[in-house]
Amino acid sequence: MIRLAAVGFGSAAAMLTAVLWIPSIQTVSYNRNASSLLDSEVKSEELTTIDNREEITHQPLPENVKAIYMTSCVAGTPTFRQRLVDLIKDTEINSVVIDVKDFSGKISFPPESDAWRPAWGEATCGATDMKDFIKELHDDGVFVIARITVFQDPFYTGIKPSLAVKKSDGVTVWKDNKGLSFIDVGAREYWDHLILLARDSYNIGFDELNFDYVRYPSDGPMSDIYFTHSKQYPGDDMMQANLEEFFSYLHDKLADEDLFSKYHHTNTGREINVPWTSVDLFGMTTTNYDDLSIGQVQDRAAPYFDFIAPMVYPSHYPKSFLGLGNPNDHVYKVVNYAMQSGVDRMKASTTPMMGFKHTRVGTSTPAVYSKPTYTANKFRTWIQDFDYGGDYDVAEVKDQIKASYDAGVMSFMIWAPSNIYTRGALQSAEITN
Repeated sequence: MIRLAAVGFGSAAAMLTAVLWIPSIQTVSYNRNASSLLDSEVKSEELTTIDNREEITHQPLPENVKAIYMTSCVAGTPTFRQRLVDLIKDTEINSVVIDVKDFSGKISFPPESDAWRPAWGEATCGATDMKDFIKELHDDGVFVIARITVFQDPFYTGIKPSLAVKKSDGVTVWKDNKGLSFIDVGAREYWDHLILLARDSYNIGFDELNFDYVRYPSDGPMSDIYFTHSKQYPGDDMMQANLEEFFSYLHDKLADEDLFSKYHHTNTGREINVPWTSVDLFGMTTTNYDDLSIGQVQDRAAPYFDFIAPMVYPSHYPKSFLGLGNPNDHVYKVVNYAMQSGVDRMKASTTPMMGFKHTRVGTSTPAVYSKPTYTANKFRTWIQDFDYGGDYDVAEVKDQIKASYDAGVMSFMIWAPSNIYTRGALQSAEITN
């Protein structure tokens, strides 16, 4: 069903009074076994709990995720989205990433939360039948991932400008070169607002929540910018520390089954009924030991998500990278080096980067910290399937996938803003089954 009509905006006051929810009431029946009584004392009593909650059936995580990306407009256009469903059925693809909240700050399905209804009511794209669509995908064995842009949110900054990144005057809302505004990473009120959307997304059937634009802004008038909500962490970098604080908060909230207890979640394939989580990071986070001036550090994000997905699009690397010249002419080398570097960092037990879960080793300078270790399975590689800086066709997409495999990263997600994918770069379903 195509998303055409907008629902009423509702009052801002009503939106801001939203709470998570009241857990559903369960029916409890008591059955007494009175076959054996001793001095009128009941010797056994059986307590049976009947779960009357609506059941949400999920698709377990594939051993290796092989995903394509779907915009909210495509999700709301049955003929277009069916073409992608057919592509999934015919190829090795077993997962799909669907926009739940995109660059506009608006969302793609009708939420339960009052606080998010304005972002649905003003949306120009989306699927009123998103819950049914997810079920259809599950029936075909497809793992479904919700993509949620986080701090890039021009819609909510319009509603709550007090939470936005400001210009140097501390009052005017800052915008990047595309005219888009951001929520201040340190705005904790917004963190709880986002949790509501995460809850609603899992509760309609999404299996995983993928967080994008989890960073401070860039590509704008950076000399005229001020963060009114980000707090200082003595001895630590402000951007990195505020972002890691958000990562930690998000992790703890989404790991709590009570958050999703309004529904009975089944077939998750894991011990607890909570969503899988992943985060998209700039590609150069795998090779850089700074935060790229946006707060992102691979070592400081890894402990808080099930999967890390670096956007190692060759077109986004500078010509100086590895001395290759135009990186679009060397897609295998760029992706393989980037992902292998990231894997090596995941496996390493030390890092030069400070972090909440890192402990300084000795007193040497520069500082060295011990850190948690992970395998290559912590990674998913974002693959470029769009022409930017070069032509990307069968050979280029195949080379990126091979480069990821050769680095030991067996899961990937393919990004094509057009939602038109290079079929010839994908193995057929017959080969992979």
